[in-house]
Amino acid sequence: VQLQASGGGLVQAGGSLRLSCAASGTIFRVNYMGWYRQAPGKQRELVATISSGGVTNYAGPVKGRFTISRDNAKNTMYLQMNSLKPEDTAVYYCNAGVHTGMSVGDYWGQGTLVTVSS
Repeated sequence: VQLQASGGGLVQAGGSLRLSCAASGTIFRVNYMGWYRQAPGKQRELVATISSGGVTNYAGPVKGRFTISRDNAKNTMYLQMNSLKPEDTAVYYCNAGVHTGMSVGDYWGQGTLVTVSS
């Protein structure tokens, strides 16, 4: 199973970006999915999660600005990021729990860099 994150880039403060994360490989079902981020010199932190049924959870700093969603038919997750701030600058990683039919595993994507300029 592989997770491919995309959509990062450079944006000015107040702008928007949309990240995508596509799961591929031998997949029976994708359970939980989530976005995490790691800023330079800081630990990786939770951004948002979404269950297979669409229940969402957000970290305090992004509530009201970011929206997580998923397309179960495409095994793809999205993160719409609006009103971006310089403190949102980080490498964003996607994470998913995947049932392959033989086992259940926790997988991470390679990360996509988001840079917000002031």
